[in-house]
Amino acid sequence: MSELLPTPPGFGTYDDPETERLYRKQRLAAGFRLFARFGFEEGVAGHITARDPERPDTFWVNPFAMHFGHISVSDLIQVDATGEVITGDQPVNRAAFAIHSQVHAARPDVVAAAHSHSVHGKALSALGRLLEPITQDVCAFYQDHALFDDYTGVVVDTEEGKRIAHALGDNKAVILRNHGLLTVGGSVEEAVWWFITMERSCQAQLLAWAAGTTVHIDPEQAAITHSQVGHPMAGKLNFKPLFDMIVREEPDLLD
Repeated sequence: MSELLPTPPGFGTYDDPETERLYRKQRLAAGFRLFARFGFEEGVAGHITARDPERPDTFWVNPFAMHFGHISVSDLIQVDATGEVITGDQPVNRAAFAIHSQVHAARPDVVAAAHSHSVHGKALSALGRLLEPITQDVCAFYQDHALFDDYTGVVVDTEEGKRIAHALGDNKAVILRNHGLLTVGGSVEEAVWWFITMERSCQAQLLAWAAGTTVHIDPEQAAITHSQVGHPMAGKLNFKPLFDMIVREEPDLLD
């Protein structure tokens, strides 16, 4: 088991790339365990990636067909810009490479990206609509998410990944119509937390729509709230208690 690396003061990054790599991989493995805990897995679908700090044209990702709940640090594989596995002996999910390689290429600021076929995310995606500013939490995505308004089957072509990256733009998330959710962040912590809270926001919106007519938060207040709950530091802070919990309860994820 590798030694647990604590969060740097101020949620900064480590200066040493080897230490930073391990830090990202530990949070990445924890992200998969959390996705499993919240029921975000759907067979072999879904992936979270983390850019390598020393070779930024490569990223770390889950092996194909391994359950999220079984993933540990040592299971993560490193994939280069051509889709070749350069660290690890397991295959990569073709969809993971097709989507994430293009998102990372288009967004140098993105350290991590998360995607899965979570139930409420794909339910909302089937309606082809954006999230509405109806709760404090959803304001994290106020004017900060987009809709990829197309569906052409399982994404196995990097050209489709480029179209998804284009739809994402400068936002922290994109709803993939008839498919699911994709979130990104300047850290693994952000990308994972944005996905978790976005899935919950989809659930809240679907429940509210089913119950009656929703009342929107005033645009000015929604924008102010976005600056508070949608800030990168908010993503990191909200991830921390979940990380601490999953490491305590499933310490083998550090193996």
